[in-house]
Amino acid sequence: ADLRGAVLGSEYDRNKAVDMHLAEVLGADLSHADLSEANLSRADLSHANLNHANLRKANLNQALLNHAGLDGADLRGADLSRANLSRAGLSEADLRGANLRRAILYNAVLILADLDKADLSHADLIAAYLIETSLRGAVLSEADLRGADLSKADLRRAILSRAKYDDNTKWPDSFEPVAAGAIL
Repeated sequence: ADLRGAVLGSEYDRNKAVDMHLAEVLGADLSHADLSEANLSRADLSHANLNHANLRKANLNQALLNHAGLDGADLRGADLSRANLSRAGLSEADLRGANLRRAILYNAVLILADLDKADLSHADLIAAYLIETSLRGAVLSEADLRGADLSKADLRRAILSRAKYDDNTKWPDSFEPVAAGAIL
């Protein structure tokens, strides 16, 4: 389905946010669509193009977003808890204050993304690309960062208590993961 630029969220009509709970829209083109405050919980958006979409405050709890394109998407305050974002493209996405608790971001690309104050506790970030990503004040407690690339990431005030990492995890220069609470 080609829904490029569609206005489907609450910016169009504050009283009628879209409800696509359990919807199957695999591979749909939703680039630039307005899905702000939409209910997309447990929806299958695998391989969908959501580049530059407005998903601000959307409910994407347990959504399937593996291989989805979300580059430049506005996901501020969105609920992505337990969502599967494996191999998703999230470069330059705005995820400030987003809930990504227990989300699967295996091999996801989050280069230059903004995750300030996002909750990534218990998230699977194995082999994720977080190069030059802003994680100021983000919660990464018990997140799995094995093999993740955090080169040049901004981790000021980030909480990394009991976050797992390994010898393949790349940290910003002079960052001390053990001092921040992470465990090898």
